[in-house]
Amino acid sequence: MATTLITEKYEDAIYGVLNCYDRIVLSGNLQPLCYAKGMTKYLYTQQIRIFDYTQFAEGLRDEIRANAKAIAKENGLKIEFISKKDAFRKEKRVKELIAERGEEPGLVHIFSAMEQCQTYMPWHNKETHKTYVRLTQGKCLHYYFYFIDPDLGLCYMRVPTWCPFRLQFYCNGHNALAMQLQREGIAYEQVDNAFLRIADFDRANELAEALDIEALHQKLDELAAQYCPVIKTPQLQYHWSIMQAEYATDIVFKQQSVLQAFYPHLLETLIQTVKPVDIATFLGRKLHGNYQDEMGNRLNKRWLGTRLKHQMGPVSLKMYDKFSLILRLEVTVNKVSFFQHYRKVQHRDGTTTTKYAPMKKTIYSLPALAENLKAANKRYLKFLSAIETPEVGVDKLHRLTETQHDEKGRRYKGFNLLSEEDSLFFQLLNKGRFVIAGFSNKALRLLLPDKSAGQITRLLRRLRAHGLIKRVNKRYRYYLTDFGRQVSLTALKLRHMVIIPTFAFEPVA
Repeated sequence: MATTLITEKYEDAIYGVLNCYDRIVLSGNLQPLCYAKGMTKYLYTQQIRIFDYTQFAEGLRDEIRANAKAIAKENGLKIEFISKKDAFRKEKRVKELIAERGEEPGLVHIFSAMEQCQTYMPWHNKETHKTYVRLTQGKCLHYYFYFIDPDLGLCYMRVPTWCPFRLQFYCNGHNALAMQLQREGIAYEQVDNAFLRIADFDRANELAEALDIEALHQKLDELAAQYCPVIKTPQLQYHWSIMQAEYATDIVFKQQSVLQAFYPHLLETLIQTVKPVDIATFLGRKLHGNYQDEMGNRLNKRWLGTRLKHQMGPVSLKMYDKFSLILRLEVTVNKVSFFQHYRKVQHRDGTTTTKYAPMKKTIYSLPALAENLKAANKRYLKFLSAIETPEVGVDKLHRLTETQHDEKGRRYKGFNLLSEEDSLFFQLLNKGRFVIAGFSNKALRLLLPDKSAGQITRLLRRLRAHGLIKRVNKRYRYYLTDFGRQVSLTALKLRHMVIIPTFAFEPVA
């Protein structure tokens, strides 16, 4: 029996569902100056002494500063320097300026700040007698150019004034979608980075999925040439890669009361039931015993809403009630190679094969990354729906607890979730590795050493008779059905959230 999704149960109470990139941060690296050996080779090629590197970089620094001042003067702006003592949120300041100037495309403001950056220092190796530059950390002036692009909406380009001039570009998928909706004449209501209403959600989802990477690449090169003109001097080009990406699934409710009626219960249940294996399953991964990165759950209350965050290394999955009107599920990835996709892989010997491999950081991975992140949100939504919409009516309760018959008329007794044996067994079936790869008689015997192969076989038949598991065609492997997952979650909740906490308190005499 299929799980009724939240989007289906509240179909009449929602405006629609939107799947869209949210925050996207791209990194621009000037090849081959972005690594020490490349910079060393470039200096030798240009016949620049290694110990003249500082003078070489100073000339380019002055060019960037002059360019920023010229852009500010041309647009009637004043570059605003941010020091530590009067630090503020740049986004808030920009929002105030947009409210004054309007939302027409063009440059909004320029900030400057002294921030850390990677750079190089000349070095002579006395052992090898070779002279080269090596990587080090330093500080330099950075410019933040905030502008409204006619295709991408509000963006910024962060430009350092010191070599190797690693750029950082930010845009938001919701802002880009708003520009497309305006172009097509589709009415919408947007607050911050969320849509409270869209006249045509189906078309909005189509526009959000239509990523033109070639056009984005061309735009990034144009912006780099405009705000970081030093690339004309060494006649090099930027290589653009994904630094951070967020993908959101928004379920937009018509009234706050509908979402708030079940959201607190959803939070309470998730805090108690979501385990590391579940987080791995949401993200399409299998949790191994030697996994070393951070994993866990974190609850935060903010003005935007109450947020629950599930962390697995460089990826996090969040749920929050934005403005108490939108149930947002959002995946944030800081290392795209965490995910895999089917692509061409080139080997060192020159041969190529097509197989599943870690995703590349290039911006051309954005469409494939969107598919992975959307799938993660979909798995998470299904998990939430099994909690929020259990539909445990009398018919399902009877189906679980009463004796059932198979096609040959054999009788199989029901299950009792208050029984420790049945409760622990359902928790065992809900392990992350079983969710992904299924389970077999042999796999269960390893975890239930007190049971024989025959006893496990009868147990599997009993589970099938009650509709709790299904068998993979032509294989002796089994998976939990939607009903089975529903029962396993209910067993977990009964044991850890109801029975044990209730019996832990001594009655007052």
